[in-house]
Amino acid sequence: MTRILIAEDDTTINGLIKEYLTGRECLCTQAFSGTEAKLLFEMESTKKGFDLVLLDLMLPGMTGEELAVWIREKSQVPIIILSAKTALSDKVELLGSGADDYLTKPFELEELWARIQVQLRHSHREVKETLSYRDWILDPEGRTFTAKGCAVELTLHEFGIVELLVRHPKKVYTKQEIFEAVWQQDYFVEDKTINVHISNIRAKLKKTGTDDYIRTVWGMGFKLAE
Repeated sequence: MTRILIAEDDTTINGLIKEYLTGRECLCTQAFSGTEAKLLFEMESTKKGFDLVLLDLMLPGMTGEELAVWIREKSQVPIIILSAKTALSDKVELLGSGADDYLTKPFELEELWARIQVQLRHSHREVKETLSYRDWILDPEGRTFTAKGCAVELTLHEFGIVELLVRHPKKVYTKQEIFEAVWQQDYFVEDKTINVHISNIRAKLKKTGTDDYIRTVWGMGFKLAE
């Protein structure tokens, strides 16, 4: 569900936007001043964070301009300015200070929704997933793996095993579960196949001092160390 912060001091406009976006399966948080919006943004940042911010300029407390600059210093979340200011210079200045789009009041909610979708598509394309566990960093898309800052070359199946364990570090995986998840086939090989791959991964990690991150759970399988 898309999480949107609506910073707008006009209660009617704020309410209409929330009602419209809620009907499009967005989770909206309302703020009616700049200081309230800043506090809510900080609180949400400790959780999942907002996916997009709708920001009025004429806010009591912290102004919209100040809030846009503050947000951009801390996050790349898309910011759409909602304002009655129509001067080109105002738009250029705001876009230059970190806002991603500018919608002049009054506006149609359908146009607002279209612009929100554009910004969300852009932000999702820019997000590059990385996985981390202690001193390990994995890039699933680029198939790169570093341990304590050192690049570690893994085969396709070795990388798949490490990725599986890192995505669920507390889970104990049986050899069958590892094989079926990584090889994408029914389990039909001997147990030693997984053992050999785990052994090879540990050998490659030995120089980084992180080879003990993969624990053998006797009689069950493998998991990451606590």
